[in-house]
Amino acid sequence: MTDTLASLSRRTGMTVLDHLERSASIPVIDGLQAQGDLIVIPLSFVESTVTIPEDATWRDVRPQGLVLLRGGAGGNPHTLFADPGTCRWTTKMWDYQSLAIAVFETSAVAYLLHPEHGASGCAPGTYVVRRQREHGGRRIRLVKD
Repeated sequence: MTDTLASLSRRTGMTVLDHLERSASIPVIDGLQAQGDLIVIPLSFVESTVTIPEDATWRDVRPQGLVLLRGGAGGNPHTLFADPGTCRWTTKMWDYQSLAIAVFETSAVAYLLHPEHGASGCAPGTYVVRRQREHGGRRIRLVKD
């Protein structure tokens, strides 16, 4: 069964903005996916620069979701949702580029939901959640959504 933005919004209690098409099917992706100032990368893509220590503390994603990042100036949250017992996360990792904010692993589809950007599904796997950067001339800065 394919989830729609409307069904995910109802299930999670998180509302989305009116400009989004609620009947749209949510894509499930096993590769890179970006959502505003956040990017989700399969760990296998960055395993040479991101490591998770053996003593990392993992926590289950709770039914009410996990806010991974709030938009600039306290804006809308990027929230990870998963069925109970299928997804866990940690913030204990080493990232050579210092952009990672969390790592999560999921055995079932997990959803990244944002009120302004909508939703995308993460196929089973392990992912690094990073801040996105933008290059402006000679400056590199974090994207602020």
